[in-house]
Amino acid sequence: MADLVEQITEALGRVIDPEIHQPITDLGMVDSVTVDAEGVARIRVLLTIEGCPMRGRIEQDTAEAAATVPGLTEVQVDTAAMSEEQRRDLTRRLRENRRAIPFNDPGSLTRVIAVSSGKGGVGKSSVTANLAAAMALDGLRVGVLDADIHGFSMTGMFGITDKPTKVGDLLMPPEGHGVKVMSIGMFVPPGQAVVWRGPKMHRAIEQFASDVYWGDLDVLLLDLPPGTGDVAISVAQLLPRAEMLVVTTPQSSAATVAERVGSLAEAVEQDVVGVVENMSWMDLPDGSRMEVFGSGGGRHVAAAMAGHVRHPVPVLGQIPLDVRLREGADTGSPVVVSDPASTAAQELRRIARELGHRPRGLAGRKLSLSVR
Repeated sequence: MADLVEQITEALGRVIDPEIHQPITDLGMVDSVTVDAEGVARIRVLLTIEGCPMRGRIEQDTAEAAATVPGLTEVQVDTAAMSEEQRRDLTRRLRENRRAIPFNDPGSLTRVIAVSSGKGGVGKSSVTANLAAAMALDGLRVGVLDADIHGFSMTGMFGITDKPTKVGDLLMPPEGHGVKVMSIGMFVPPGQAVVWRGPKMHRAIEQFASDVYWGDLDVLLLDLPPGTGDVAISVAQLLPRAEMLVVTTPQSSAATVAERVGSLAEAVEQDVVGVVENMSWMDLPDGSRMEVFGSGGGRHVAAAMAGHVRHPVPVLGQIPLDVRLREGADTGSPVVVSDPASTAAQELRRIARELGHRPRGLAGRKLSLSVR
């Protein structure tokens, strides 16, 4: 029977925890595996918390993995919650070799993009959610940190109703449309305002970056509040490697306000990866376009940004005014998922591919060198 136990344990290595995204065998979640003389396998799995919402899925995945081992007549899976000591051990294991904010590690390959705007009402959050969902559709591992503490909206835009699971002092971010999301909105009752000032918002963003188990992400998008206030400065301090993506509309007044983001980028030494012009036009039934908010705002902002960061800043794309984009935000299904054939969705996916597949520099990273 020892050989069967070994085979079952090996098979369980293919069972991935749906929140932590690591094998349950690596996480110490497999408490015991036994096989009796009749070939009945009994597996005891330890869940991170009592009443774990993923219990059914873990039990099913465990049973199916064990059933692939030949020679068994039955598989029984029993679950229980980890003890406090076991949770602390798991937390230490997850934090092992990680700094307070893992994205600041010189060896980190996660690209951090802070999505900002000079003013509200330009669709910055909708653009953030759709870019994240589009990158996930392209197979990237993506996270969204909702840094708009007072005007949080990411939970609604991704249709997330689950609360983060707490393992020790780490939070496991819920997922929506393949994107890991963390927002203060997950902790605030509906309709309640967050009445915080600068220092408390700074601490919240720091905790979301350091006390959330994001795993190995390809891209982390931050949805910043509009303007150049406390949160934008905090992000630059806490995540100095973050690049800035600026969202504006064609309207000249919005473009003029968005220029101030360039002066902030210059002051905090952040690079600007590009400009996205939202609500660029509206497609009419006769095939023509109506430029509801004028034209040229994106180009104007990009030129102004280039003067601050001392290199050309591209206009990455122009997204048309589309009611389906708004509907997707309201229903928790980004338009790139709900209506991928729409013009807005296709443009957002193109922008996401350009951002997600840009080469990343090697500055500050350790390289393996050998001298012969």
